[in-house]
Amino acid sequence: MKILDKYILTKFLTTFLFVVGILVAIVLILTFSERNESFIKNEVGTWLIIKYFLYFAPYIANLITPITVFIAAVFVTSKMASHTEIVAILASGVSYPRMLKPFLTGAVIIAVISFVFTGWIIPEANKFRVKFEQQFFADKPYQYTGEDVHFKVSPTTYVYLRSYNSYRNSGRDFTLEEIVDKEMLYKISADEIFWDSTSTSWVLRKWNLREFNEVDEEFQYQSVNDTLIKINMSPDDFSSQTGLQETLTIPELYSYIDDLKLKGADNIPIYHIEKLIRFMSPFTAIILTFIGVILSSKKTRGGVGFQIALGFLLAFIYILLFIATKSIAEAGSMDALLAVWMPNIIFAMLGFSIYRFVPK
Repeated sequence: MKILDKYILTKFLTTFLFVVGILVAIVLILTFSERNESFIKNEVGTWLIIKYFLYFAPYIANLITPITVFIAAVFVTSKMASHTEIVAILASGVSYPRMLKPFLTGAVIIAVISFVFTGWIIPEANKFRVKFEQQFFADKPYQYTGEDVHFKVSPTTYVYLRSYNSYRNSGRDFTLEEIVDKEMLYKISADEIFWDSTSTSWVLRKWNLREFNEVDEEFQYQSVNDTLIKINMSPDDFSSQTGLQETLTIPELYSYIDDLKLKGADNIPIYHIEKLIRFMSPFTAIILTFIGVILSSKKTRGGVGFQIALGFLLAFIYILLFIATKSIAEAGSMDALLAVWMPNIIFAMLGFSIYRFVPK
């Protein structure tokens, strides 16, 4: 039995790596052709381009892993079925679930590796990739345009800015309020604030302080000297958020979501959904492998080509379903956990339904 396991597992994993390699190569060639004009226009150096694609390749490979696992399972199983290997294995007394074991073992190995890459390695690579794309592929440099900005920088501290200039890292009409049990303890106002990178603090210009107590209001005004203030807010909060969720490791995602909740941000669902997808994706590989094997284990008149085409069709349906449910989750029309897992739930039910009718 160990010989059979090794035989199937080796064929499955090598086919998976081959399919990933082919698809990644195609994507890289198409991407280079599409963006070559931008490389020339921005005079990007050869080594920088090579470095970009070295970081881009694992991102694409991991992105298509669930689908490539499915295609590999369909290809290997259909080839074995066409050579009557499946029939021979079952006729020798090996049960169908036992024959599935090496396929599922391979899927688990791929899923675990994919989870590690998705959770830690790919986000670190994406830090360079996203920055590179924003620098060389964006139509124009990012400029923060929000007005009347509100931040909750601690459980009792609230910040307001009428406007912010991301080029100068400065804001106008700054207000900081400390409110405990619905009572304001003090309020700091400033005409302008500037970011001091040396001290990693904000500089208040033309500021005043109002302290409140049960008896009266104490007033202090300072218009000559600038004053430093350190709060849970930085220029990063006003930088481009495009692709940021892809650059955060799983621990960083948890920390960033907690920080957004503290600040009362309205873009939390984007990062929450990304976190859920990180944990959902590995199971996709296992479910699609299961479906791929049971769909292709019977020899058909259409041959290997028909079964591979059917595999591509189901993979395409899965992608459409995933995109649709993700959009629903981001819109808040459905519970995010249920929406993210919906494609896996549907395909798992489909797999077990088909399994009942597979000749064993």
